[in-house]
Amino acid sequence: MVCVKRNNGRLIASACFLVITAILISSCGEYNSYEYQKSLSVNLVDSQATKETVNLFYNLLHLPKDSIIFGHHHSTAYGVKWKGDKNRSDVKDVTGSFPGLYGWDFGDITNGNDTVMQKRFRELTIDAYNRGGINIYAWHYYNPVSKKPWSFYDTTVAVKHILPGGKEHKVYKGDLKKISEYTKSLKGKNGELIPVMFRPFHEFDGSWFWWGKHFCSKNEFVSLWRFTVNYLRDSLNVRNILYTFSPDRNFDSDSSYLDRYPGDEFVDLLGIDDYWDFTQNGEGLEAVVRKLEIVSNLAEKKGKIPAFTETGLETIPDSLWWSDKLLRVIMNNKVNLAFVMVWRNAHEGHHYAPFTGHKSAEDFVKFKNERGILFEDELPSLYSSP
Repeated sequence: MVCVKRNNGRLIASACFLVITAILISSCGEYNSYEYQKSLSVNLVDSQATKETVNLFYNLLHLPKDSIIFGHHHSTAYGVKWKGDKNRSDVKDVTGSFPGLYGWDFGDITNGNDTVMQKRFRELTIDAYNRGGINIYAWHYYNPVSKKPWSFYDTTVAVKHILPGGKEHKVYKGDLKKISEYTKSLKGKNGELIPVMFRPFHEFDGSWFWWGKHFCSKNEFVSLWRFTVNYLRDSLNVRNILYTFSPDRNFDSDSSYLDRYPGDEFVDLLGIDDYWDFTQNGEGLEAVVRKLEIVSNLAEKKGKIPAFTETGLETIPDSLWWSDKLLRVIMNNKVNLAFVMVWRNAHEGHHYAPFTGHKSAEDFVKFKNERGILFEDELPSLYSSP
């Protein structure tokens, strides 16, 4: 070991101490996240992230360019004409496999006291992990100023009031503590913390959520994001989260995508939500590809994971939508994504994956069988060391 001298030959003791500590920890066989991340040439938001969280980040970052994981929100919780069935999903009913990625919502944890539902979602998250799947949590957070149940569409000004010094800051910290306690309760077969992706304040470039761009300034939004990360990571010691930045479709350049970006040190994944451009009123498939290309290129430059964090076509009226639309954009040679997730199957009038007998079911099976489309039955070992 060489300890560099500075300032007229005086030893910088702290620098040597860090080197010695890292060597001692390594020699004792104990896990040091900072050194482990350094050995893999990755840099997560959390320098103390659990090994499984680091491995998930690394393995998603290094998926083959022609591979993409398919996900479905609330896939095992309910489907069209069923709810709470054990070991079931509409996706599995049609294809024989669960999706590779599962969407959940921290709103189910912070917006009420339904402990039965919370226990159910905890169990389903753990089941998904134990099968090798990935879990990603959005946050349809009730408006903490109006305090109406499930009031994420209530656009009463709130962001400035939950920042430090705001009248509802204590309420906000209390809700983050609920997320912390829930996230720390997610444990795998061997007692390890289960990694989750967290997608706070998604679609912030729209005008439908109270955290949207019309209801808070750029500085307020960035401050809220940074406080959220700092409080969960540094004050509440949550070590199993990957932080995901996911605006809606309302950007057309690197600069507009990054308009409210909180900084590389606060983001692990770069995503996009886009439903609109698949509809008749949207900009079309070329626009989807163009926006996905922006996300892909920025992620590569920044060392982040690129993802299509939400999409789909409600009720899927196009029987060939999977092969003619979705497959064409996500497998375009200008695009490189780790995963794509479609929204939930609530009922016949609101579903985004086919169920048994659906007009697009046959095409969905073809989509699943395409080379590079990964459902759970074809996932690599995402939590193992490379």
